[in-house]
Amino acid sequence: MNLTDYFLVAMPDMDDPFFAECVIYVCEHNEDGALGIIINKPSPISIDMIYAAGGRNIPLRMQHENVMMGGPVQIDRGYVVHTPAGDWQSSIRVGDDIALTSSRDIIDNLADTEKVGKALVSIGYSSWYKGQLEQELADNIWLTLPADEHILFDVPYEQRYAAAFAKLGFAPEDLLRGAGHA
Repeated sequence: MNLTDYFLVAMPDMDDPFFAECVIYVCEHNEDGALGIIINKPSPISIDMIYAAGGRNIPLRMQHENVMMGGPVQIDRGYVVHTPAGDWQSSIRVGDDIALTSSRDIIDNLADTEKVGKALVSIGYSSWYKGQLEQELADNIWLTLPADEHILFDVPYEQRYAAAFAKLGFAPEDLLRGAGHA
């Protein structure tokens, strides 16, 4: 099983407050584990703050955009999920034309729509050690579905959880109705 370029959607009864109602874009999944970016949990940092701290002009298309809280690992470091994949100093190719880049050169080029068509900026990432994600799937912690670029880049972050469920064909509350204990 390889869930690279898939969404993990938290089950509605997720008991971990950090991951509750999260949609995670899986950027890498192999025999050693998995790495992903939460795409619907804003951090307290905005793109404006990142550019202001560097004394640079904010790209118009990124003004007032939220930086996502990509996960609890390396929250002091930035990551950009973007299209086209391009040629950057430190990237992981995820889909046909999507990459995850952690090098500063992409931040310097966010205003150039030919180099960076669409982008989601995050701090931190989520990761699973060997076999951990597979066990969480067996424990019904996550639902999976192929990633959708529209949800990833175009749907407002606060609507991405509902949009992922809609793509699955039901609403989160549908999983809770009639649930009981044996």
